[in-house]
Amino acid sequence: MLRVAVVGSGPSGVYTAQSLVQQDPEALVDVLDRLPCPYGLVRYGVAPDHEKIKSLQQNLRAVLEHERVRFLGGVRVGAGGVPVARLRGLYHAVVYCVGAATDRRLGIPGEELPGSFSATEFVSWYSAHPDAAVGRFLQGVHSAVVVGVGNVAVDVTRILARGAAELSPTDMPQAALAALAAGTVTEIHMVGRRGPSQARFTTKELRELGGLPDTEVVVDEAELALDPAYGDPSALPAAQRRNVEVLRGWASAPARGARRRIRLRFFLRPVELRAVGDRVGAVRFERTVPDGHGGIRGTGGYEDVEAQLVLRSVGYRGVPLEGLPFDPERGTVPQLAGRVLREGAVAPGEYVAGWIKRGPTGVIGTNRPCAKETATSLLEDAPGLMRRELPGDPLTMLRAAGAEPVEWAGWLAIERAEAELGASLGRNVVKLPDWASLRAAAGPTGIGVQDTQPQRP
Repeated sequence: MLRVAVVGSGPSGVYTAQSLVQQDPEALVDVLDRLPCPYGLVRYGVAPDHEKIKSLQQNLRAVLEHERVRFLGGVRVGAGGVPVARLRGLYHAVVYCVGAATDRRLGIPGEELPGSFSATEFVSWYSAHPDAAVGRFLQGVHSAVVVGVGNVAVDVTRILARGAAELSPTDMPQAALAALAAGTVTEIHMVGRRGPSQARFTTKELRELGGLPDTEVVVDEAELALDPAYGDPSALPAAQRRNVEVLRGWASAPARGARRRIRLRFFLRPVELRAVGDRVGAVRFERTVPDGHGGIRGTGGYEDVEAQLVLRSVGYRGVPLEGLPFDPERGTVPQLAGRVLREGAVAPGEYVAGWIKRGPTGVIGTNRPCAKETATSLLEDAPGLMRRELPGDPLTMLRAAGAEPVEWAGWLAIERAEAELGASLGRNVVKLPDWASLRAAAGPTGIGVQDTQPQRP
């Protein structure tokens, strides 16, 4: 039987496993993850108040509970873990679905000041990622700047403006909930270098900002008017046209005197983070205008915006995995229809899917056809790959190599612990926020305290 390892249990990894077992009635798939918990960015990237999107976990769960799919969490691959070459020896094929693990930087003076973070760091904190820094993001903050106008920027802006009553029913960790509930943020600026017709947020996400309690959205009509498409939105694609219409409505609305204000700004390019004392205190922006070719140019006019917290949300980027080739320009692994290329030639038995394959583009559903393409390539290659005899059950070999896999029953034990924690706090499920508590909940062997892993074929 074909044995495949899929590295990464986010949507791209789970969709790859699903496609493999659907197309090959005998394939056995191990889904490995560095974390003891499955679902990748669906668990650790989707905002906790987006319950409908987070419910996608149930679809992913059904795949991971398939009789020919096995979840093995807590298994690091590459540097400090199981070497890529060693993993390749345990399976007929390995598919890397490791995403884009870091964020793009602004590359401006002051970016390293205390109070300056990536949106990824902030999201990891309020999503209870075990690698998240125990940061004091909101201490002494009353004005925040979010650089970027995509859906992640909208998410962090919305979370900053939420109150405890709205966030308490979510699975947000208790420390983050308490910090947000005690927060003093009253001004949030979400700023884009270009105009509204080129913003990356979806209209559904954008509109949510207008429905937040005791919060008003402020838009400057003059900044909208700088966009050549603003005067005739009918010429825009439907999605951008709807965005412009929503922004136009906010720009013309009278002030309501709400306690919090979200200011949506356009045609401002960050050029420096300025210190007040020993931390960030303001962002200096240069006014930009359209250059007539779809881009922007600076005008030489500047504006300082007060901010004790700056979150950059300007895109993700893939990082090299030790033992795999990597294209530093694209931030991806070189590939052809999902087959890894080493020095231009196909590397037998090595594949990629998801963001590490195509770059950080698309929505969650975009990973499905991407994964299917990779799985199809792998199954086309399978007759040749299966000529190689494997040493035995990979789980035994992984343990012998020093890994301590958390099996599915261990993950179920983590789920129970999170439900119990929520009940003890008078909330629903509350995520465990650190490695120690996750490992303790999974049990000393990673197979749960009371459960055992079902036998595999």
